[in-house]
Amino acid sequence: MSGVLLVTGSSGIAAATARLWGAQGSVFIVGTKEDECRSLVRELPDADFSTADVRDEKAVGKSVAACVKRFGKIDALFNVAGISARSLGDGPLHECSTQAWDRVMEVNAKGTFLVCREVLLSWNRDSLKGVILNCGSVLAQHPQREHFATVGYAASKGAIEAMTLAAASYYAPVGIRINVIAPGLVLTPMSTRAQNDARVLEYIAHKQPLTRGMLAPEEIAKTAYFLLTDASSPITGQVITVDGGWTVSS
Repeated sequence: MSGVLLVTGSSGIAAATARLWGAQGSVFIVGTKEDECRSLVRELPDADFSTADVRDEKAVGKSVAACVKRFGKIDALFNVAGISARSLGDGPLHECSTQAWDRVMEVNAKGTFLVCREVLLSWNRDSLKGVILNCGSVLAQHPQREHFATVGYAASKGAIEAMTLAAASYYAPVGIRINVIAPGLVLTPMSTRAQNDARVLEYIAHKQPLTRGMLAPEEIAKTAYFLLTDASSPITGQVITVDGGWTVSS
């Protein structure tokens, strides 16, 4: 058995990972869309959910407590919930709106922080250990000027990377592992704009040559599953890029 996975988000990469994990273990989903969470739970043999916004400290606390109450423990945490703030004015630095910056940092960086902190508090209180995987982005370290100039989004994912590495160093002596998975462009609801832009699709066909286009959520989920299980037991404090060749392509 894979144990108990708490995952934030209920679509895209989160849903694909929940399905993969759920084939052998228990899954607890934390998301903002109740219908979507409920539908995903119905697909899984042993799952439950809580509706919460990861920006809400109290709601995060209640969700983690609900998971522990339902399954008795948390073995692994996958922080996937996040947003793109392009519709709010994210873009090049001189054009990025304050609203976009604040929102994307709140959801992506603060939300990841709050969930990590709550799970770590639970583990420390009960003298337990586990593994955390946070979702970054290829854009944090490998920006692209023409089609993906979103400084707020990149900064939020860079913050997740820095927080993860600092935490991994602190918790390694007690056996808690914390890593980042940094996907390239993936077919998810967040990438709808890119999916409908012929110029972006043409660009991604050669920017991600291994997939000749966007990655499928299931391709990210396979690596996420590995990093969340004991199969990756020697790995902590790493940013694992899963990008179809983005970082080595022009």
